[in-house]
Amino acid sequence: MADLKYYDVILKPVITESSMSILEDKKYTFLVHPDATKIQIKEAVEKMFDGAKVASVNTMNYAGKVKRRGMISGRTAKKKKAIVKLTAESKDIEIFQGM
Repeated sequence: MADLKYYDVILKPVITESSMSILEDKKYTFLVHPDATKIQIKEAVEKMFDGAKVASVNTMNYAGKVKRRGMISGRTAKKKKAIVKLTAESKDIEIFQGM
């Protein structure tokens, strides 16, 4: 496993209808590095966003899909998604404001 820095852990936010509906509960969804652990995700969110205190982290692993082009078959890249729940007294994350 490579040594991941906190700025390498979070790849991008997930903006879907279901992820926007859980914002009221202070839950934010991110695509993260596939090798990142829950502790690394928690530290990355707290360092990248000022005033954010993480209560819990739930992760989901997605295996790559099998794709074909002619007779050649391969797989797309695997992904990992994390749902981060903030504590009640922490500040909101500004990326998701106004959506």
